[in-house]
Order: sequence, then C-alpha cells, then structure tokens
Amino acid sequence: MSRRRDSTRHPVRTALVLALLCLGLLLLAGRALHLQVLDADFLQVQGQARHSRVVKDNSHRGMILDRNGAPLAVSTPVDSVWAHPPTLIEAGQRLPELAAVLGMNARELAKLLAKHEAREFMYLKRHASPDMVARVMALKVPGVALQREYRRYYPLGQVASHVLGYTSVDDIGQEGIELAHDNSLRAIPGQKRVLKDLRGNVVELVESVVLPKAGQDLVVSLDRHVQYLAYRELKTAIETHGARGGSAVVLDAQTGEVLAMVNEPDFNPNNRMSFKGPTPRNRAVTDLFEPGSTMKPFTIAAALESGKFRPDTLIDTAGGAIQFGNRVIRDVHPYGTLTVARVIEKSSNVGASKIALALSKQTLWDTLTGVGFGLPTGSGLPGEATGVLHKPGRWVPVEQASLSFGYGLSVTPLQLARAYAAFANGGVVPAVTLLKRTDATDGVRVFSENTAREVRAMLELAVGAEGTGGLARVADYRVAGKTGTVRKLTANGYSESHYVAWFAGLAPATNPRLVMVVAVDDPARGGYFGGAVAAPVFARVMAGALRLLDIAPDAPREEVHKILTVRNERLADDYRDAGGTTPRMQEVGLHREQQPRATPGRYGLLPSRSTSTSMYVGTVAE
Repeated sequence: MSRRRDSTRHPVRTALVLALLCLGLLLLAGRALHLQVLDADFLQVQGQARHSRVVKDNSHRGMILDRNGAPLAVSTPVDSVWAHPPTLIEAGQRLPELAAVLGMNARELAKLLAKHEAREFMYLKRHASPDMVARVMALKVPGVALQREYRRYYPLGQVASHVLGYTSVDDIGQEGIELAHDNSLRAIPGQKRVLKDLRGNVVELVESVVLPKAGQDLVVSLDRHVQYLAYRELKTAIETHGARGGSAVVLDAQTGEVLAMVNEPDFNPNNRMSFKGPTPRNRAVTDLFEPGSTMKPFTIAAALESGKFRPDTLIDTAGGAIQFGNRVIRDVHPYGTLTVARVIEKSSNVGASKIALALSKQTLWDTLTGVGFGLPTGSGLPGEATGVLHKPGRWVPVEQASLSFGYGLSVTPLQLARAYAAFANGGVVPAVTLLKRTDATDGVRVFSENTAREVRAMLELAVGAEGTGGLARVADYRVAGKTGTVRKLTANGYSESHYVAWFAGLAPATNPRLVMVVAVDDPARGGYFGGAVAAPVFARVMAGALRLLDIAPDAPREEVHKILTVRNERLADDYRDAGGTTPRMQEVGLHREQQPRATPGRYGLLPSRSTSTSMYVGTVAE
C-alpha cells in the first residue's frame, strides 16, 4: 500500500525517469543509425587501416656464377623479426622474455621502443636464425611479427672473398664484384597489401601493389677450381714464410679474362665478425709495390723494338757495377760480358741499366705505358690503383737506369699480369675483364710478334738450369717467366730487411694460354727471393690449372732443358768464334749525354760508404 501511495504521490518524478529512459534509447538508436548508415564508409576505412598494412615485398639479388655456371654468390630467404612499437609497448610486461630470446637487454629494448614509439615499424633482429625465429614466435608477444628478406651466401667462403666482395644487411653491394655490378645484381622490392591480426601477424594477402623485380644473374670470368688452387697455394706460402700478405692473379692470356684472383690475409664474407680493419681490401688491385726485376723483360722489349739490339748483342756489365757519382748500381755477382738474352737469364741490373740508358727516354716510356703501367686496367673493381710512373721529362740517368730493373715505379699485381700477357699474346695487350667473354677482344698492340717471341725465349732461359726461376718449372710444359726481389720503401728509405718477392710467368711457352703473377709481401723466414718464395707458388698453381683446363703439354722437361742448354752454348760459341766481337754482336755502351753523373737518388740509391760496400738498394737481382 505504501509503494502505491508513493507512486501516485510523485507522478512528476516518475514521468521524468521514463522520459530520460526514452531519450537515452533515442540517442542510442540515432548513434547506431549514424554509425551503420551515415558513417559506414568512414568506419570501414578506419577498420581497414587498423588491420590492413602496405608492406615491402622483397625479391632476391641476382646470383654470381663462375664461367662454368657454378654459384659463387646466392641469396637465400631468411626471416627478420620486427615490431609495431605502440602495440609492443602496451605489452611491456612481456619485454624481458622477448629480450632474452633476442639476446638483448630488457632495458635497452624498452629504450629502443620508446625512441620509436611513434613509428609503425622497427626491426628487432635482422636475418635471425631459424631457431631464434621459432622461439620468438612461440612467445606470441603482441606487436611482434616476421619480415621475409634475403641474405647473401658465398659457397667458396674465404677462397673468393676479395674478388667477389660482400653485401650489406640490406643486400646492397659493398666491395668487389658485388659493388662493381650492384646496379644489375640488386633486386627492386615491390609492395603488397596484407591483413594482420592484433599481434601483427599476416593473416591474409589482399593484393600486390607493386610487383618486385629480382636482380639479374651475373656470369664472371673466374674458374672456381683455378681460384681454389691459387688460394690454397698462396695461403700455404704465406704461412710457410711468415709473410705479411700476398696476392696472386691468373689471366687467360688471349682474352684478358681473370681466371683467379686471391689475397692474403683473407676474410669470411659469410661471417661479418671477420671484417676487421683492411682485411676486405683487394690487394691485387689496390696495393702498389715496385716490381723489381720482373720489369727487365719490358726494358729488353723496348730495346729490341728500337732496332739497336738483338738477343745476341753483347753487354759489358763492367765488373758487376755501374757508378753514378757517389752512388753505385751493382749485380749480385760480376758476370762480365753477357748477351741481351743472358741479361734476363742472370737478371743483371747493370746489364739492364746499360740497355735502358742506350735508349731514348721516349722509347722506354712508350713501351711502359703501352703495356699499361701508370694506367688503370679497366677491371672495374672498386678502389683500383693506377700505379706510379713518372713522365720521362723528369728522368735523370740514374732514374732511367733504375726503371730498367723495377725501381722508381709501382704497379699492382693485376697490372703486371696484364703487361706480361703481351709476351704471351704476340705483343698485344688484351683488355682485362672479370666478366666471361662471349666474343673476342682485339686488344692493343705494343710490340711486334717477333719481339714477343724473342723475349718469351729469354724468359724460358730465366727458368732454365742457370736462371733464377728454376723453381717455377712445370713438368711436361715449357714455362717462361721472371723472378723479382725488391726492397720495400719505408719512411727512412729502402729497408735492408723487408722485401717483396715476385714471380711473373706464362705457360705453355710455345703457345701461351695462361699468365700468372705472384707477389709475397715481407717474407720473414725460409728466404725472401722471388725465386725461392713466389716461383714455387706459380709452379704448383700452373701445374694444376693447365691440367684442369685441359691444355696439352708442349714438351717434356728433359727436352726443355736440352733446348735451353743448346741455346746458351750456341750463343757462347758464336761469341768465341768471332774473337769476342762482331758487327752483329756489338758491345753496347752509353750515349755521351747518358753517362752517369751525381744525382740526388730520388728512388733510393744509397750513398756509397766505400767502393766495396756501396750498393743500390734494389740490387737484389732475381
């Protein structure tokens, strides 16, 4: 009864409550109408924005293949862990366990997220291992997802690291061939629209906005088998002799293709932790050294081309020394009178100096620049050095003489290999390339076929029984080559204890197919001469390469030795029969204007302490 009386007693209050209820219902109905009808399009867009994302659609970088189609660099699919910072921040209590799996500190992860809280995307771990990916995804942390990317893999590892180079974590070329040909190798990413759940996982591919484009494959000139041979033998030599480093280059003499290019110390392009200091530098194209006696064949070639000399022209080596004021160039031994051919065989500094001084500066300059000294090789490799060759207007006699045996200029191993290709290729210097050639190259003629053939015969003498390069011989093949041993230039002048050991050669000598240059930097034990340190590397690599490439032997070793011995004896007999001299075998002297005089010795001539002890620093004759 009391409740009925209260309701009748307050009719206004009751009506007010009912009115408020009706008003609320009307407002809800209006809002529903507004959301479902008037703002349907807007809400749909917003809903899609919260669950739809346009993401990068990656593709793979082009492969690098050797000349026979074997893979040298490939891109393999790999997952990267990424986060949506606002979502992950909301799940802050999960950060410690996520950080533990990622190998991160929880506080550092929190700071990183705070720094990027306004962003929609941030990487947590690039190129994660499959085990890490599985553990991360098992956590089911909101805002954490995977992004498919590609990682570069190099099947040969250290063997071809310097010449191939490597890529960044974004698959962009950083060194070597990877950098030189990055534009063609690099993939062009596309875009795709996807639907993601609350955790950021892709649940559906909606559409491809921009299609990705894979990089182009690249076929290079390298032969992986020859590359491995060169790497193995160079590494062995460096370890055996305790050397600071070294380089080796193998060229196809006719096409100019680089079949192998190796350096020590090496690095593993599959492990970025091995990228320390200058290790990734391709020393075969970046490092410069004076070539020493490997330069003498070019002096001889210039002399033969001048018409003033023949292989049997006699040179008086003047008791093994030539005086320039208070400075002296010496031979290791006094050789007396030598033919031009035996100047190469014995590696006479004095003989080479006299020949060079009998030539005009322009003649010598034309030959040296013609074979590419002081000029880029055109390999296209990043960081390639051009070498140093001063113009002839600056030469004084002592400098002209020193150039003849490889002091006063600097070259890279690749430059020297290209230059020696002229002797193998009938006087024509081929264009160097790291790409497999599909057509012939004409090259540049530097000297005649006859000159190339005569110098090549002299280089055979240099690896003969009386030459300095005997350890470069290869069983069943005729080999031609030249040793070199050069003192290293330091801040205080030429060192008396630090050397570079060289060997440059070609085979088979009758019809050369391969050219190889070996440089060993600062050997510390087991000798330092080019004939003892670098020549054996040439022999072992060339023996394997000639057989791998199915190049037919041109002569048994016994036959080669007989040929060289007969040739030497014939030259000696001619000289004796002629009573010491003939118009055809005329002793070479110096032009009056080229007579030695005192000079500052800009290229390392040391002041003589006495007649018996003075010596040019580069007198190490090999």
